[in-house]
Amino acid sequence: MKLFYVYILKCSDGSYYTGFTKDIEQRVLQHNTGLSLSAYTYARRPVELVWVETFTDPNIAIDFEKKLKGWSRRKKEALIKEDWDKLVAFSKNYTQFGKPKEDNE
Repeated sequence: MKLFYVYILKCSDGSYYTGFTKDIEQRVLQHNTGLSLSAYTYARRPVELVWVETFTDPNIAIDFEKKLKGWSRRKKEALIKEDWDKLVAFSKNYTQFGKPKEDNE
């Protein structure tokens, strides 16, 4: 069975990079090696793998990667820390519920 991975890297500048791959170890190595000058992570090395999820269907993995890319920084951090209460709170519509008091973005 083929496996696919959606991952989040923490860059040296504190930013996050979200990606999709078939080989997580090789991909993290590629990010840290700096294969492309124009890549987001090139000038932000070293990077650290802080979250990864495994999928068996590449289409579901790609859809989830796209969804993660649209998430706020604090929502990604809640996922990384497995803080499900904050993840739910940060997922709520601000116009309906207002901004949470812990807005550290």
